Amino acid sequence: MFLCVSLNPAIDKRLQLDRLRPGSVNRVAAVTQAPGGKAAHVAMVLKTLGGDALWLGFAGGPAGDALVGGLRELAIPVEAVATASGTRTNLEIIDKGGVVTEILEPGGSIGPAELDQMSDAFRSIVTQHGKAATAILSGSLPPGVPEDYCLTLIELAHHHGSKVFVDTSGEAFRVALQGYPDFVKPNREEAESWRGKKIEGIQSAGSALKAILDAGAGAGAITLGAGGLIWRSANEQALLATGPEVAARSCVGSGDATLAGFAFAAQQGFAPAESVRLAAACGAANCLADGPGRARAGDIARLKKEIEVRTLE
Repeated sequence: MFLCVSLNPAIDKRLQLDRLRPGSVNRVAAVTQAPGGKAAHVAMVLKTLGGDALWLGFAGGPAGDALVGGLRELAIPVEAVATASGTRTNLEIIDKGGVVTEILEPGGSIGPAELDQMSDAFRSIVTQHGKAATAILSGSLPPGVPEDYCLTLIELAHHHGSKVFVDTSGEAFRVALQGYPDFVKPNREEAESWRGKKIEGIQSAGSALKAILDAGAGAGAITLGAGGLIWRSANEQALLATGPEVAARSCVGSGDATLAGFAFAAQQGFAPAESVRLAAACGAANCLADGPGRARAGDIARLKKEIEVRTLE
């Protein structure tokens, strides 16, 4: 089973309009709302792939109720830790030209007792499932959650034999590497920030990924947007996946879909090239979906056939 941990979840609100005019009144043509935060997107795609995903996260106020209710409507099991602070709302603004603007709230502060409840819930789940579980820690940390908290969860999971996949950024990512996560998935900007060096091309991305593995990760991938993604493990050569151009509606959440593909492939025991192909197809399919995490199975299957995977020299 997959344990999708959301320390800073959200409601995703997508606004569609003709053109965003900063400093002016903007009238929205259409609004859609759905469960959000990176872990929710991961759980949705795992569900589409046929995985058994459990969402564990903080939830507070009316937005928290909407988040939990929305996940349950998608038949995703939920274990929510109630918070005094309300769950945040993230805005995705899309104009007719396809330009996407994201406005992300920081999230409400988490109290010490609430953090203890999260730790207890996480410990209980990995104790119960042990080696059968893959814990996926994705997203930012809200106020009140220490930057080494992902490391705490990684160590808990590993103590009970569970694998851990990580997708976070900044200091939380740097500290998480000290726990030797089984897999990490930064995007280009996150990898650049961690290394303090710009990624100029494929070889540069490969060098950055090797440095991340040398710092503690067992395997990982760097997503490069339209440039595809690069993957490697500690014991195997790097692979580069590229695919066809797609008429993207929005690529928000594509990194989460990619992570879901890698997690599913690892649990199924797929070979590296097959794993990379599935993950890249999930990320591309997300760009065609009605919202983040809504990648359709048919799109994933079709795009898998069009993904090119080659060894990086």
